[in-house]
Amino acid sequence: MTTGPAPVRQLDDSAVAELAQAAERILADCGTSATSPALLRRVADAAAHLGQAVRDHCRPVDTDHGLYVLRGLPVDDVEVGATPESWAKAGDSGALWDLVLLLLASAMGNPIAWEGQQEGRFVHNIVPAPGHERKQTGASSNVLLSPHTEDAFHPGRAHLLLLGCMRNHDHIATTAASVRRVRLAEADVATLCEAELPILPDDAYTQARDVSGSQPAVPTLWRGEHGLTLRFDPAYTPLERAGAAYRAAYARLEAELERVSMAVSLDPGEVLVLDNDLVVHGRVPFRARYDGTDRWLKRASVRVPGRRTRPVAENREDGYGQTVIEAHAV
Repeated sequence: MTTGPAPVRQLDDSAVAELAQAAERILADCGTSATSPALLRRVADAAAHLGQAVRDHCRPVDTDHGLYVLRGLPVDDVEVGATPESWAKAGDSGALWDLVLLLLASAMGNPIAWEGQQEGRFVHNIVPAPGHERKQTGASSNVLLSPHTEDAFHPGRAHLLLLGCMRNHDHIATTAASVRRVRLAEADVATLCEAELPILPDDAYTQARDVSGSQPAVPTLWRGEHGLTLRFDPAYTPLERAGAAYRAAYARLEAELERVSMAVSLDPGEVLVLDNDLVVHGRVPFRARYDGTDRWLKRASVRVPGRRTRPVAENREDGYGQTVIEAHAV
């Protein structure tokens, strides 16, 4: 794993004030950060009128790292309140920051939510939850969260992922690795561009239909217009079904992603922006205390209209019955 710093985009005081004031106005008028058609319209309108300085920081990821850290937003550890016991009990905890994250997401593209995850909210609370310590989801804690493409099982998955830090007293790192930085033999690339295995829904989608039904095989790598992209989730990929050559190529890709992986320990107020077509992300293990002081992130997912970074064949997938909700369609 590499230890070099992630690329940083620093918001100045005027940009921070602009975002905070827009979020405060929406929260005052709507009384909640729980998404509704009226709130989403307010967010979209406010995002469309953000100043050029904010919009410049929301420009596409522009390095092979496939990510950047947006820095400068202030989060008061006392004012933000205790880390929620679970996403289901979070309610409007950190509501102002839900709206800041939604404004940023709307400036980057079209925020999305999932009918089958966190009650269809557009901003998720990522906190450790009792009983989930060893699961491969954001609610886990004392296991390594394996590097993965967010919602890799679904053709409507995000192009961009935003992780905003509310609290991280223990400096717990998010891991991130870009396919544009790996070194693979051409034969391995060709093998992994073949659609040989499915990627199954993860445990966060409790209402996903029985995966014994249709399980379309999908490629792990794809040669895009500007280089390789990937769709990767080893924890939910039945590698035992693949031939020996495919398993060997997949293992070499895993090893390369580990070699180029970065550890990004976010401070409160920092937002990690990941290109979900280039970067797999995970998290190092930690011991949760469940006392209101544990690590707390907020997550927003974004689709970028008109972006062509995926095989056309994905359009024929049904996504295991999971429905994407797009903000502009609500």
